[in-house]
Amino acid sequence: MKKRLAILGSTGSIGQSTLDVVRRQAERFEIVSLTAASSVEALAAQAIEFRPKIVAVANQEAAGRLRALLPAGLRSLVAHGAEGYLEAAAGCGAQVVVSAMVGAAGLLPTLAAVKAGLTVALANKETLVAGGELVMAEAARGGATILPVDSEHSAIFQCLLAGAPEEVARLWLTASGGPFRQLDRQALAKVTPEQALAHPNWSMGPKITVDSATLMNKGLEVIEAHWLFDQPYDKIKVVVHPQSIVHSMVEFVDGNFMAQMGPPDMRLPIALALNHPRRLRAVGPSLDPGKLAALSFEEPDPERFPALGLACQAGRAGKAAPAVLNAANEVAVRRFLAGRLGFLDIASCVEAVLERHPGLPADSIGAILEADRWARAEARAWLDRRGS
Repeated sequence: MKKRLAILGSTGSIGQSTLDVVRRQAERFEIVSLTAASSVEALAAQAIEFRPKIVAVANQEAAGRLRALLPAGLRSLVAHGAEGYLEAAAGCGAQVVVSAMVGAAGLLPTLAAVKAGLTVALANKETLVAGGELVMAEAARGGATILPVDSEHSAIFQCLLAGAPEEVARLWLTASGGPFRQLDRQALAKVTPEQALAHPNWSMGPKITVDSATLMNKGLEVIEAHWLFDQPYDKIKVVVHPQSIVHSMVEFVDGNFMAQMGPPDMRLPIALALNHPRRLRAVGPSLDPGKLAALSFEEPDPERFPALGLACQAGRAGKAAPAVLNAANEVAVRRFLAGRLGFLDIASCVEAVLERHPGLPADSIGAILEADRWARAEARAWLDRRGS
């Protein structure tokens, strides 16, 4: 029997990599739903190739454009809006839901899959950043399985198999450092969106690529690791590893480290999550250790890259602070990508919004969404006052 897959965010980098794994393992997987926000041309091509039961987009206008691109037999499959996303996640018979939507928009459909007791291959880190306590409680209540897709969390997941939970001393998340790890603050202030999108190792979407450049992405991963692996923040560390070969490490109480290595190719952790607990053959490139020139590690610089510290601060503060952090960052990154905000001002905006955060709760989906709404409004107001 083929395993039935839903892919939330199928036109993004993770979604496209997932579909490439499916093509290579066509006898194992069936696509039952695909979603995108507004990339209707790419979604139409995917729908024609994979023939899902439903394809969903963000709004009615995008749905109309999508129907016009599909043959007559597929037009009735098109849905849109929040209801369309929820149906694609939990109402089409999927066994595994690949959560790869960008930003906080992925929270509600991912939560629907969790409540339905499905296996969630999680690439949308904002789901646990904004709603970690709620999502993990629902997973425990409904019997859902959450498997990490991020290369760092997939590495931790694999390394943890080497010891018992009480034997874990620290989790070590590796960061490439992005394209600017050697620039001083004067040079960072002049960084353009085009420069920020030129990641040295990974091919990712615009938002996550900018987050990698600011190290906000690593801060979000610290919060996600806290929830995924039930570890306190003081046992989660970040180290810069420019080669992106060691994807993360676990340190055990006896002093031993377990490190997971591989080429920087997202198809490998995706395939692991799709076919868990068995590994698939021939899903991506292999690594030749004899051709590695060197593996180096260094401490992240909190002065030049304050976003990492802000994320850790928000994680420790708890309540809705991580949701506020994430929402403010999304607004600031969007302004930066539009050429209306300086690179260093992304972290400044997030810091200003966090300072004004009134300690909103995060004990329900309504509370989380309200915190998200409040933070976006505060971020826009701060940016408008600066004239960005």
